[in-house]
Amino acid sequence: MAQNDVRPDRIFQYWFGYAAPLMLEAGVRHKIFDALDAGPNTSEQVAAATATSPRGTRILLNGLAALEILRKEGDRYSLTPESAKFLVSTKSSFMGGILRHTSELLPNWLKLADTVKSGKPAKPVNQEATGAEFFRDFVEDMFPMGFAAAKQLADALDVKPASGPVKVLDIAAGSGVWSIPLAQKYPNARVTVVDWEGVIPTCQKVTKRQAVADRYEYKPGDLMAVDFGKGYHVATLGQILHSEGEERSRRLLKKVFDALAPGGTIAIAEMIPNDDRTGPPHALIFAVNMLVHTDTGDTFTLAEMTRWLKDAGFTNVRTLDTPTPSPLILATKP
Repeated sequence: MAQNDVRPDRIFQYWFGYAAPLMLEAGVRHKIFDALDAGPNTSEQVAAATATSPRGTRILLNGLAALEILRKEGDRYSLTPESAKFLVSTKSSFMGGILRHTSELLPNWLKLADTVKSGKPAKPVNQEATGAEFFRDFVEDMFPMGFAAAKQLADALDVKPASGPVKVLDIAAGSGVWSIPLAQKYPNARVTVVDWEGVIPTCQKVTKRQAVADRYEYKPGDLMAVDFGKGYHVATLGQILHSEGEERSRRLLKKVFDALAPGGTIAIAEMIPNDDRTGPPHALIFAVNMLVHTDTGDTFTLAEMTRWLKDAGFTNVRTLDTPTPSPLILATKP
């Protein structure tokens, strides 16, 4: 392409790249999508239903239509299949909860230039003193994102201990999303949760709502300090390695290996970039998020995590496709 034919369109698009998630957050907070769930409405009708200003509602609806999150025909707006499934708060697939945290994360991202220069996070949320309060609400809002994948994991596993209960170790459990489907599948399952003390009440609340709370026990503390115990048949690590960095992740994988019974399975959920780190965008943008919010965090390739697992002693490293941006990584303790 000749230099004179190069256009700045993408630069202009990215110039306001922060706008889209904030627009979605505003729509979720004001229940704009809920108001449209019953069918198409005008902006005046949506404003009346949500107690928002007619001007503000009209402009936001037009912006969301431009993002193809809404449809617009004449003066009436309606949901797309995507927004109908994921942005209506009354539906079990609702993912809008995570959007409510956009404005919380943004102040730290505003310090990105300084963070790139120093290599130090604007606010480290991978430390209990600064991160527990944030994650207490955040992990519950993330529950719908992981639950379908966690159910697929439970369906794919066939755990048949010779005797006793199915023992599950849920590392950095958050809401318990990765172990709950296993507890629901196996009536004799016993789940051990390891997480910060300030986050555990969220897991207790969610497991009670999912009717499995009586089969959970909790070990609060730092992942590297807590005694995991032994003899687990399954261990889940849901979206935790990216905040730990390579050195702690390697230590954690070895510690999990030692806690598993022979034949036990480790299941890892992560946002995985390709080997060249040229895509997909979500995985590499999330790595920048780790730069902003953790001391040594990053996103890691499948090849890297496969090597770590093998170095820890695992075999049969494989992936399981799920309805999430990246597959789960599974491996076996021989």
